[in-house]
Amino acid sequence: MPSILTPDFGLLFWMLMAFLTVFFVLVKWGFPAIINMVDSRKRYIDESLRKAHEASERMENIKQESEAILQEAREKQAAMLKEAAETRGAIVEKAQEQARQEGARLLSDAKAEIDAEKQNAIRDIRAQVAELSVQIAEKILREKLSSSDRQMEMIDKLLDEVSSDEKK
Repeated sequence: MPSILTPDFGLLFWMLMAFLTVFFVLVKWGFPAIINMVDSRKRYIDESLRKAHEASERMENIKQESEAILQEAREKQAAMLKEAAETRGAIVEKAQEQARQEGARLLSDAKAEIDAEKQNAIRDIRAQVAELSVQIAEKILREKLSSSDRQMEMIDKLLDEVSSDEKK
């Protein structure tokens, strides 16, 4: 009675022969193909990991470079702002100095103009006083010298004064 649990010798032999044939075919052509595919897949994964690592390193380098560039840009911006503030200060100081100089010049011009006007006014007043004095003196002399006796008296008096001044 054939039983699966207790096979006879012939069945075992043919099962062993079939197993060895399949095993031999697998060893000869199957396992190398499987091993090649596994090795190929392993190389692909290793290459991908290496490329990912390189990409990560490049990203880190790029990140560091961008931070350095950003820091440099910030420093340049700060320097430009400082320079702009200094330039603005210099321009403001220059404008204030020019305004002071212009104010001083205008003040001196105004003083000179006031002095010139003052001198002109003094000359005009003197001329008017002299003219008034001459007119008053003329009127007084006309009044005093209205008669010929008085004219002679005045002439004698003036001659006496001139003579006494010459003696001195």
